[in-house]
Amino acid sequence: MFSALSFTVAAGEALVVTGRNGAGKSSLLRLIAGLVHRSAGRLQLAGGDPEATLAEQAHYLGHQDALKPSLSVGENLCFWAEFLGGVRAAAYPALESVGLAPLEGLPAAYLSAGQRRRLSIARLIAVKRPIWLLDEPTSALDTQSQGRLAELMRGHLVGGGMIIAAAHGPIGLDAPREMRLGAG
Repeated sequence: MFSALSFTVAAGEALVVTGRNGAGKSSLLRLIAGLVHRSAGRLQLAGGDPEATLAEQAHYLGHQDALKPSLSVGENLCFWAEFLGGVRAAAYPALESVGLAPLEGLPAAYLSAGQRRRLSIARLIAVKRPIWLLDEPTSALDTQSQGRLAELMRGHLVGGGMIIAAAHGPIGLDAPREMRLGAG
């Protein structure tokens, strides 16, 4: 899949992976997230938790929203907060940060695509992890929500976090590093 690929991302830095459709952007993120088996090479997080895998120290925001439609907005986020090692109490502030607190009791089945995306983004806030792996993070978001996401990303970077994002266009960050995959 990848050959002679090497990159580093420092604390407080964002790397945007670009390239044509099918170049491997999403596959690279899934590989880092531990969702795709690596046949050779190595991935490491310098200064990370030696007791945890790289995947356990990263959040992965992919194309599909990992939501249960019959659960409420709040119940979905509480589930993920606990599953990812956080606490339920972090759910409401995370919902506020993405503008979904008023919909806390609404079944997730009634959310629009943009609202589902924002609920998925709330997981990034509810449980702190140093690495954010974001696959087309602005997908389905309106202009206001894109601005809110950019603010959350900047806060993550200022706090020493790292972001690796696959994107076809700007993600709202000023001058992130770029790595292009594939030819053309």
